[in-house]
Amino acid sequence: MRNSVSSPTLTNQVMEVIRQDILLGELAPGQKLVVADLKQRYDVGASPIREALVQLSWRKYVKFAPQKGCWVSPVSLPELEDLFETNLVLSKVLIERAIQNGDEAWELNILTSYHKLSRVNPAESEVDFVEWEQRHSQFHLALLEGSNSPIMLELYREVYEQIERYRHIWVCQSRQYQERYHDNGEHEALMKAVLDRNTEKAVSILNNHFERATDMIKTYL
Repeated sequence: MRNSVSSPTLTNQVMEVIRQDILLGELAPGQKLVVADLKQRYDVGASPIREALVQLSWRKYVKFAPQKGCWVSPVSLPELEDLFETNLVLSKVLIERAIQNGDEAWELNILTSYHKLSRVNPAESEVDFVEWEQRHSQFHLALLEGSNSPIMLELYREVYEQIERYRHIWVCQSRQYQERYHDNGEHEALMKAVLDRNTEKAVSILNNHFERATDMIKTYL
């Protein structure tokens, strides 16, 4: 049982705790979520639990079935492939626009985010994968932020977050993950291509990067 959470943002805190448990596989895909069980698990009242579940349904982490209840969203190969394809389409458009419109501040943010990402090696046995995931997300977002396309960027964030759930499921199931993982220098190559304003090369690297990630995750579904 977790310690009681109390603050003006109780619902948001409960939502984040449940989200992390879904990401880490402690609440498995397809598992039914019963409010009474979650109250005991997180030591909070029913209202913040219900509100948190509604917010998580908006973010595709859980699904409601009318008059039947609530479940952790299931996973599937078709959905994984669709998510990566959508992510690639959005990323291509955004990176082309970013290369056209990005300024010096955008370039500096890319350099900074890549440096932070490169300082965490996911191949190490004691790696904090949550920290790596955050830095990985920040790096890919930094590449696209020069696009000046806020609505499309928000769509990209939503799709990326759904992919993140698949990536965590993969990591939790693959105990040999750290021994197998290597980015093959793709992040550095992608950074250089974008800073060189080489759209064709950047898009090609992105395509290979996403294809490889899809294949690795599919192995564990």
